[in-house]
Amino acid sequence: MAVEEVREAEAVEAAGTAGTAETAEVAVETASAEAAAAVAAQALYSIAPGYTLNVRSGPGTQYRLIRTLAPGSRVPIFCQRPGETISGPYGTTKIWDNIEVGEYVSDAYVRTGSDGYVASRCA
Repeated sequence: MAVEEVREAEAVEAAGTAGTAETAEVAVETASAEAAAAVAAQALYSIAPGYTLNVRSGPGTQYRLIRTLAPGSRVPIFCQRPGETISGPYGTTKIWDNIEVGEYVSDAYVRTGSDGYVASRCA
């Protein structure tokens, strides 16, 4: 009987280890799916039609030009911060939109549907 108990304990232990690996794999897949869903759920905002938009390293025209966005581009807004006042097709504002790490565009060229903040303030 002792041999059977040992074999049963080994089988339970093996099943438990396999279960833990499967549980860990499911947890990783779930986390990946949640991250993908968060990215997919991120709202995208259109830049003003017919405009090429400058992307800068900070909230003002004195900051380095990083790249330009083609007409018809859509951008996420991760956070917003005050900066240089800019006039554009969507009014005059000092709100700048953070569209990527270290990348900002003037909210005066982004159709958010609001004259105010639509995202949290950047830290």
